[in-house]
Amino acid sequence: MKRAYEYVVVGVGGLGSAAAYRLAREAGSEVLALEQFPLGHDYGASQDHSRIIRLSYHDAAYTALTPHTYTAWAEVEAESGIHLVHKTGGLDIAPAGCDAADRYGAAMTAADIPFEELTADEAMARFPQWRLDGDERVLYQADSGLVDARQANAAHVALARLHGATVLDETPVHSIRAVGAGVEVVTAAGVFQAAKLIVCADAWTNQVLSGVGVSWPLTVTQEQVTYWATPHLRRFAPDRFPIFIWHGKDFYGFPVYGEVATKAGIDVGGDAVTTETRTFDKNPRADAELCAFLDHHLPGYTGPELSTKTCLYTMPPDRTFTIDALPGYPQIVVAQGAAHAFKFAALIGKILADLAVRGRTGCPIEAFAATRPALTDPEYEVALHI
Repeated sequence: MKRAYEYVVVGVGGLGSAAAYRLAREAGSEVLALEQFPLGHDYGASQDHSRIIRLSYHDAAYTALTPHTYTAWAEVEAESGIHLVHKTGGLDIAPAGCDAADRYGAAMTAADIPFEELTADEAMARFPQWRLDGDERVLYQADSGLVDARQANAAHVALARLHGATVLDETPVHSIRAVGAGVEVVTAAGVFQAAKLIVCADAWTNQVLSGVGVSWPLTVTQEQVTYWATPHLRRFAPDRFPIFIWHGKDFYGFPVYGEVATKAGIDVGGDAVTTETRTFDKNPRADAELCAFLDHHLPGYTGPELSTKTCLYTMPPDRTFTIDALPGYPQIVVAQGAAHAFKFAALIGKILADLAVRGRTGCPIEAFAATRPALTDPEYEVALHI
């Protein structure tokens, strides 16, 4: 087996699979991607059928990138022939006292992203599935929708292999060590040498980076989504029911897709865990909160429960991406998605390839630096809701 590569990617979830694909387009067989679990596993954050994709965001640092995410996904769709992005339109709903409509509207305006602001009555007239209280502010953006996470990861892996990359699953990384201008990667399958290391390990980021003495203040929580076998399939079909985010408590949901069922969850609604202590059990507190919300605001959305699936959120104190070369180690590039990056995965893969191959990117990523106070100041105030 080949033991020395120009580029080694650690983690083959959403971000890592995209990085492997984009690097393979540049360097072919000089790319190795390592995944500790079987590909498509349910232990992290990149599984399941659907993730929200949207142009709307809370900060201009993200709306500067959101239009480019669609272009990046379209490139993957064109080369793979697989339809990954499904537009449904999207609603950002801000109840009374929540400033999300102002923040999201300002960020979209800064990027010239078109959207509509609706009153509660206007929103219910257009989308009669909703029962609003009357004082909500509603933003509608027509290009929002969902990206099929499971298919997207598989497409990225397949295309990476098409371009010559080696992808090894069930190959955990035991340690890394900077050796001169390169990196030594010790794995269950032996030792590999890399000129550049790209770390996309999410909840396992600190375990991987411990070999170079780096530990970031990352909070890991166990979250969940639930599928319901609603009898009202046409009412909640993708051409009639947009994806939604209810700000403040941060409920979110999807039309019928992937399963013959609706799907919803709460952003940061779970409890803190570690990769060792997490379970796959339903959180009854979060489940009760979510069902009460849906029963009040979306009559008929639920039904017999089909399944509840858990995942891990991994978040720095400011809930902001990290996409940067590791300070002091220019041969190590890290991406950490703060539990909201899947929609950007195809683009982040391109950015990581730019950083690894050329040492720079044309995308504005200054806000995502590894030297920002949230990662370096122990007194930084934790704020996980966006």
